[in-house]
Amino acid sequence: MKSDPASPSAPNQVRDASTLPRQESERMDIRYTAGDLALWSGGEWVSLQPPRVVGFSKDTRTLNKNDLYVAIQGEKYDGHDFVGDALRKRACGAIVNRAWFQASLDSESGDQSDVKLRGSPLLVVDDTRAALLDIARGYREKVDPDIIAVTGSAGKSTVKEMTAQILESSFETASTLGNWNNDIGLPMSILKMDRATERGVFELGTNHPGEIADLCSILKPDWGVVTNVGPVHIEFFDSVEAIADEKSDLLRSLPEDGVSVLNADDDYYDLVKQAATEKVITVSESKNTDYNYVIIEGTGKVLVKEVFSGEEMLFSPVVPGRHNIINALMAVAIARGQNVGWKRIKAALENYKPMSMRWEKVKMGDITMINDAYNANPLSMRASISAFEDEAVDGDKWLVLAGMSELGRMQSSEHVRLGEYVGEGNWGGVVLIGGFGDMISRGIETTGYDSDRIYMCVNNAEAAEVLEKNIDNGDAVLLKASRSMKLEEIMETVQMHLE
Repeated sequence: MKSDPASPSAPNQVRDASTLPRQESERMDIRYTAGDLALWSGGEWVSLQPPRVVGFSKDTRTLNKNDLYVAIQGEKYDGHDFVGDALRKRACGAIVNRAWFQASLDSESGDQSDVKLRGSPLLVVDDTRAALLDIARGYREKVDPDIIAVTGSAGKSTVKEMTAQILESSFETASTLGNWNNDIGLPMSILKMDRATERGVFELGTNHPGEIADLCSILKPDWGVVTNVGPVHIEFFDSVEAIADEKSDLLRSLPEDGVSVLNADDDYYDLVKQAATEKVITVSESKNTDYNYVIIEGTGKVLVKEVFSGEEMLFSPVVPGRHNIINALMAVAIARGQNVGWKRIKAALENYKPMSMRWEKVKMGDITMINDAYNANPLSMRASISAFEDEAVDGDKWLVLAGMSELGRMQSSEHVRLGEYVGEGNWGGVVLIGGFGDMISRGIETTGYDSDRIYMCVNNAEAAEVLEKNIDNGDAVLLKASRSMKLEEIMETVQMHLE
């Protein structure tokens, strides 16, 4: 560990980072030598070595000059098909599979010959996906910031973003790009860290057992944060308890003096805590934890309490919902442990910029549409709907809901249970889309909710038509589903027609 974090056992170590000495060195460019890349990946360069590698790219659409293109073979595409395009777009070279390279040498036609294999810098490896991980592992050893890793069934991107935006006020900070939290996204994010980075905040995702441990072996975190546990990406897990055990692998990966940050309100807190380090910082809405909060009625402001020091902070949340207050509380706990003062924490939280399609409000005249459809699972669905219930609107509140992905054998039961939750609310109407919508409808019908206010739609276009015909001035609409449902199409269509 590079700093001794504040904890209940050491409250006197909390200081304002603005009083601490800052590094004098200028920001350093990200640079990797061709020799480093060959060594880390176990590959070899053919023809030429690139004189300069500025960054990495796996997508020719966003590739920058002097990026090294990584040809990843996926389920729906093969990045090797775009090697020629990457080189024409002035990539400094490409990392390719040995089998593809050999097949390309044997071929005398097609795009492979256009690549000019014998004259282009190609790093030939056994497996490009594994090579990307190995290169990230090698580069991680070159940079030495405090690393905070965040996982959980819901809220990890928000906690990551809040934490990074707070720490940026005091440190040279790197963080996960968007929600790049898998075995491709994490190494790409690590490789974008500047060598002068002082703090790194990265999120870790999983949908198969063992993935968290594998990612941690590359990231080597100093802090581990588990936001919560629920039936999310459960398709390849035996139970929610198995998911809790998978998330706990983050805490098991921490060094002896690592710090665990946990949500004491979560149903699986006791199970996850068993894997925690000796230094544990806890947050809660009302329990006797290290950090808790009170909502000041009538103002919307939140009073954060740091129990072990007796200090408090009042702030105005940017995003609604008690779940987002807990997210902010975890970011506060991390920041205080990194010696950030209250003024900077408050300023960052009150200027927090959510990621795209995370409670993204769009005004269409006197109608408000809230796009929270970046992703969805049983936990985040309920949290968003609950937050929407607390929204102050002049007219009616409408829900537009579609499916939640990767629920496996629990797909039907979780959608029906969601419907049971929805049916207890007071909605102007509930618009449901597709087969998953049918499942949600079955749950709503068990509550006695007025069936005339349930609108079943085949697709997004039909859902947009329902809204256009029924919503009125003063109404608000929440769109929530998994990203694959593309609910932003509905908002775009309605907005176009209303304007």
